[in-house]
Amino acid sequence: MEKERLTIGKVTGVHGLKGNLKVWSFAESVDTFGRGRQIWFKSEQEETGKEYTILTASARKKGVLISLNHVNTVELAEQLIGCEILISKDQLPEIEEDTWYWQDLYGLLVIDNSLGKLGTIERIFPTNANDMLVVVDKDVPDKNTKGDSEILIPMHEHFIESVDLDAGTVTTTLPDGYCS
Repeated sequence: MEKERLTIGKVTGVHGLKGNLKVWSFAESVDTFGRGRQIWFKSEQEETGKEYTILTASARKKGVLISLNHVNTVELAEQLIGCEILISKDQLPEIEEDTWYWQDLYGLLVIDNSLGKLGTIERIFPTNANDMLVVVDKDVPDKNTKGDSEILIPMHEHFIESVDLDAGTVTTTLPDGYCS
């Protein structure tokens, strides 16, 4: 059985001639990219990706600079630009209470205390302040885009009342007029 993998970053470029990669990190700490960790690089066209071992990792202004086993030229590194970087969940440290991995939230039903069912979490993206949940209701078309209705909800205690992974729900308390 394949272990559950989480996306921890994306390759944005190369650095130097020895195959070092510039990575936009989704992790809170550069330690996630620790020496000896097994990671997978997956392009949009691939189902599983290719496995590598991290040799070095260091924090940079806009992410992380890593070197990998068997990637020692700029040509090999360039082939990985645009790939997502995944890691087995069992290689990551236990997370604190009231903290979740993004993948654990995808697909959860969002229910507001006043408005009822809002839809499911389709995407999450970081901002300088808080991660933003993109909640999509496939049953309610957006009159402006002729697509599914989307609501952006900050992952902040003022908006998120509770997350219940076992029940598959996120309960919110949104201010009046938030979704109109």
